[in-house]
Amino acid sequence: MVFKRLLGSLGVGGPTVDTVLNPGAALPGGALTGQVHLKGGDADFDIEHITLELVARVEAEHGDGESEGVVTFDRFTVAGGFRLAAGQLHSIPFTVMLPWETPITELYGQSLGIVLGVRTELAVAGAKDKGDLDQLTVGPLPVQEAVLEALGQLGFGFKSADLEYGHIGGTGQQLPFYQEIELNPSPQYAHQISEIEVTFLANPAGMDIVLEADKRGGLFSQGHDALTRFTVSHDAVAHQNWNALVDGWIRQLVEHRASYGSHAPYGHQDPYAHGHGYGHGPDKHHDGHHDSHHDGHRSGPGMGTVIAAGAAGLAVGVVGGMVAAEVVDEVGDFFEGDDEDEGEDS
Repeated sequence: MVFKRLLGSLGVGGPTVDTVLNPGAALPGGALTGQVHLKGGDADFDIEHITLELVARVEAEHGDGESEGVVTFDRFTVAGGFRLAAGQLHSIPFTVMLPWETPITELYGQSLGIVLGVRTELAVAGAKDKGDLDQLTVGPLPVQEAVLEALGQLGFGFKSADLEYGHIGGTGQQLPFYQEIELNPSPQYAHQISEIEVTFLANPAGMDIVLEADKRGGLFSQGHDALTRFTVSHDAVAHQNWNALVDGWIRQLVEHRASYGSHAPYGHQDPYAHGHGYGHGPDKHHDGHHDSHHDGHRSGPGMGTVIAAGAAGLAVGVVGGMVAAEVVDEVGDFFEGDDEDEGEDS
């Protein structure tokens, strides 16, 4: 729990609500569990509904630059239609399923600086108050972890992560925003690109992995962005040499030309993954198609043992020394009293 507040719209003597999420990070598309604890006020109250809102701090680009706002990206009514007696203690367990595209907020226990929250709305006798806010921690799915681990082992380093308002064209994106994980290039590619952005768009069958490169300009050319998309099934984790596969993706991304027209296949046939090429306009629009595959099996130490050797580099110092407690404070500072600013609410 981050905040426990008296329901201001009901005044002194109203019921209080305290939502407690079960320990541990949730997963995209997985269950979020916890309990809503109610304490009755000075009189009996009819509880119309108790609703949990998933909220996120999202950046939006516009003509005047960038701004930040709060987006509610899902709502779940977990109880309602009962009377809470004066002073009564009442707990309501809940299990809700997170959207598959829920952003990840941590990697190997290190915060990525993404701010998500679970806000509890208690409606009593026609009055509503979002009386409790909790930090939502979301860890990566196995495919996400494998891709980020491979990038770390290939020499890419974490730069930042944020949530961008808008849609990536040509994908099945469901949420009104998407997550970008920005990486500094490995020494091998540093002369060609200044950074790479990774976006995961998960669904029940697998996920789209969108890679965008900010390509450096040459003596006679300007820099530009190149964009490619690859699709991997959830059950592909154990069937891939992820370092080779991801390196192939990066090579394909780097080989894109300014015309966005040369989409040469790279690698070999593989039943578990395929890729699609994109051009990059004002929004991210579909511009082409090609396949990019590798076959092979995962080798070497497992994900748990390679953290220190490779991918942990993505997570070290991810938010300039921001520790978990500070992120908790930021959740409250950003979301509290922000109801009137939810113009981007979905």
